[in-house]
Amino acid sequence: MTAPLTLYVDANFLSPYAMSVHVALSEKGLPFEVRLVDLAAREQMMVPFQQRALTCRVPALTHDDFPLTESSAIAEYLEESFPPPQYAALYPAEPRLRARTRQLQAWLRSDLGALRKERSTEHVFHEASQAPLGPQAQVDAAKLLHVAQLVLKPGQTQLFGQWCLADTELALMLKRLSPGQQELPAWLHDYASRQWERPSVQQWVEHNQAARA
Repeated sequence: MTAPLTLYVDANFLSPYAMSVHVALSEKGLPFEVRLVDLAAREQMMVPFQQRALTCRVPALTHDDFPLTESSAIAEYLEESFPPPQYAALYPAEPRLRARTRQLQAWLRSDLGALRKERSTEHVFHEASQAPLGPQAQVDAAKLLHVAQLVLKPGQTQLFGQWCLADTELALMLKRLSPGQQELPAWLHDYASRQWERPSVQQWVEHNQAARA
């Protein structure tokens, strides 16, 4: 039995970073409790949450008496605390591929701000936006496609031969674009759709749909 794990996520299940950690825990097969934080009511700034979340953001994880925030730090902590082969791997074993995975994750978190703003995760999980991308978001979309076409080839279903957490995060970013040659080439749409079929991702989608009902 592992020490209790509790994951704090946004009440609407829209945070891509909370989704990443939820997927990581599910892929590792770890039992965990989900608790909701009402960001609209600024619950993340209230004392109870501040005491367990150093940066006052979601996701936050508590493992027994150890609290941790920031999705990349949480994922690496989970990989080190529950390592393969006993638990599923979140990162490739080969050092350079592992570094490339972390590079992609860091880039997806820190760049493409205009695209993330114009095509929020509500576009991904709820109704697709019909509005065309603005100039800077178009630049971001072109950069995203450029990088995706460097790390993936048509027909490729995973980044590095087997699933890693960056597959989920890249697929989520690609799904901000509408399918079709104008925004998202069909083969990249297929890659993102295949990632979306993973049971760990579908668990998050089901939470999202239940929160909206």
